[in-house]
Amino acid sequence: MEPETSTHHTTTGLNHRKLLMWAFLGSDCMFFGSLIATYLIYQSRSIVGPIPADILDIPVTSVSTFVLLMSSFMMVLSYNAIGKGDMRRFRIWVMGTILMGCTFLGFQVYEFREFALHGLTPRTNLFGSTFFTLTGFHGAHVTLGVIWLASLFWFSYKDPETLKKDHGLSVDLAALYWHFVDIVWIVIFTVVYLIGGV
Repeated sequence: MEPETSTHHTTTGLNHRKLLMWAFLGSDCMFFGSLIATYLIYQSRSIVGPIPADILDIPVTSVSTFVLLMSSFMMVLSYNAIGKGDMRRFRIWVMGTILMGCTFLGFQVYEFREFALHGLTPRTNLFGSTFFTLTGFHGAHVTLGVIWLASLFWFSYKDPETLKKDHGLSVDLAALYWHFVDIVWIVIFTVVYLIGGV
């Protein structure tokens, strides 16, 4: 039996796993697109407050956004390291990505708690319902990404040769997902905080 390689004879020229990942990301684009559209439709229709301008803390969220963007940079460095077979640097950069992802989630938990203290919950009004649904699902995606990267970090000790196989295809797939999550957050941050929060 031939060992698996990064190239397969397919009609697309892409590895089946990578093609499946692109299909998943495409469906996730539609999912988040519908959530963002719903938020935009209902953002100014709340009968009672608080409204976005009353409660959104743009400076704090800007810091968490910067953290998430830097995690994407670290993800690029970890993928570059695994492509060169440098397992030590891969572990350093992927752990940095994990820590920054956890930091972003910490910011989100802090924000949700502050909003609850100021009377905004998913049941308060339409803004609360759409906001918590949109950002909550994004937070769930980040959490899944952190778990995925943590499993790759653990696997780098358990079976490093398998992780290097296919020029780091497993890391490449995780990187695609992570960058997608970051791009979605940039859209959410722009629509919800920068445009809708003023």
